[in-house]
Amino acid sequence: NAAEQMIRGMIKMMDQNKKRLFTPSLTICVCIPSGSTEVELRAVRDSAEHAGGREVYMIYEPMAAALGLGLDVEAPEGHMVVDIGGGSTEIAVISLGGIVTNKSIRIAGDDLTADIIEYMRRQHNIKIGERTAEEIKIRVGSALPELDEPPADYIVNGPNQMTALPIEVPVSYQEISHCLEKSISKMETAILNALEQTPPELYSDIVNKGIYLAGGGA
Repeated sequence: NAAEQMIRGMIKMMDQNKKRLFTPSLTICVCIPSGSTEVELRAVRDSAEHAGGREVYMIYEPMAAALGLGLDVEAPEGHMVVDIGGGSTEIAVISLGGIVTNKSIRIAGDDLTADIIEYMRRQHNIKIGERTAEEIKIRVGSALPELDEPPADYIVNGPNQMTALPIEVPVSYQEISHCLEKSISKMETAILNALEQTPPELYSDIVNKGIYLAGGGA
């Protein structure tokens, strides 16, 4: 399957410059969405084992993000992590080494990219690809329509959809904020749902320390 092939490819990349007489015993750690079902967990483990993993460990993506951020996940206090990946957004409240509350939604970076592509086509009649949409997201992407220090408009080059002639379009952060509004609103709703399920003592920790963002879509 796709997961197994991806893991095999990564192992091959690591070993391409090494000549071995024997196949090494591999320990594999796989990050998984917090909303994964038992069937999905089993499928991931099987894929990793079939790809050559002797020992396979799985860690929820928000927990991995928290460790990467250097948070003390064992502390008796609450940390909220929002991990915006490509296909899903993982939201979790972490305390005492575990996930207290979690929420996973299928709205993430790929959806934001698709929103920008569709907006540019509809609003400016210009055809752009994923790479250009990603660059727009990085340069002038914003969840807020008003910023204290706004970025300069980003100039987008591409073919006119009607004539196929090259055109140049300046794009502002306000436009991108508007076109991302629906997707970001769904993320906000999921975050609020997770907060509603959070115990009061951990909720106050989050209010004091804020929310940690991670992932390529953050």
